[in-house]
Amino acid sequence: MTQTTARLSLIGLAVALSACSVIEESKIDYKSAKKASTLEVPPDLTQLTKDTRYSAAPDSSVSAVALQAANQTQVPTVERAAPLKVGDVEILRDGNKRWLLINRPAEQLWEPTREFWLDHGFNLSQEKPDLGIIETDWAENRAKLPQDIIRATLGKVFDSLYSTSERDRFRTRLERRADGKTEIFITHRGMEEVYSNTNKDATVWQPRAADPELETEFLRRLMIKLGTTEEQSRALVAADQATAVQAAPAGKIVTINGQPAVQLDEPFDRAWRRVGVALDRTGFTVEDRNRSEGLYYVRYVAPNPDMETKKGWFSNLFSSKPENKPGQYQIAVRSAGNQSTVTVLDAKGQPETTQAAQRIVRVIADDLK
Repeated sequence: MTQTTARLSLIGLAVALSACSVIEESKIDYKSAKKASTLEVPPDLTQLTKDTRYSAAPDSSVSAVALQAANQTQVPTVERAAPLKVGDVEILRDGNKRWLLINRPAEQLWEPTREFWLDHGFNLSQEKPDLGIIETDWAENRAKLPQDIIRATLGKVFDSLYSTSERDRFRTRLERRADGKTEIFITHRGMEEVYSNTNKDATVWQPRAADPELETEFLRRLMIKLGTTEEQSRALVAADQATAVQAAPAGKIVTINGQPAVQLDEPFDRAWRRVGVALDRTGFTVEDRNRSEGLYYVRYVAPNPDMETKKGWFSNLFSSKPENKPGQYQIAVRSAGNQSTVTVLDAKGQPETTQAAQRIVRVIADDLK
């Protein structure tokens, strides 16, 4: 009797663990994205009259002024005392941001990384091998739909009738290192549809906070694509989550010779990495970068005050015809010892003191908290 009871208990435990695994896997399902054709974006999405699940949401050139609303409170920066590594794949962490360090050149990792996103059902909106940037189009996580009997029955026939109020986009950046290794970052941007009035008869899209948990899960899955096993990838992430060390100071806004800047009490390598992640998370278009000179070349759309009053900034964001043309800027990271400063330069490399520079500095500083 005792043996029978013990056996049943073990079976029950195995079933429970299996169920947990299924639930965890079902949290992400973007596979339906590749089955849909690209839809045209109406000029004003304050009233949605059709399914925009796979439409281009915000343009790749965005205004930094309203993206501050999407920034969440950042977890204090931490460093790990020992590496977590399987083969040539290592996971690293800085605060709530994780990335992979692979002992292979970026050229060998480009195609597997590109295939990874296609395999997960995403359309790609950006592919820049020279910069190591892959960006997905906006897509919907269908796993968030209610799985009731009505959905299970009608959803198979009228799948487009069901839609969440959220869209996600992911940017992957492959950063080449001087030692031949490659750092891989995955950053998430989210949008959500909300009612714009008390009558609840009109909606608008607005940014929502980046999801570090989603970023980590896709990094874990990318590890498998690059050669680790399912068990190894889970073990690495679990060990990483159990690690906690001393926090580092956040960035603060200062003025240097009349120019707005972000000051970081950390050396160049760390400052360069954190600024790159901040630019990815806030949706700037990075046209080029030069690590040896500490420069990111970006595009930025200055907001139009009249448009923000008449239509709302997010309506302009979704518009197929932006009201303002994007400006070109350089984000400069300069370091001396264990202190770094981040400033905005114009397209010719001259110090920028305009209102746009102040907004860009503020957005970067907010993400570095």
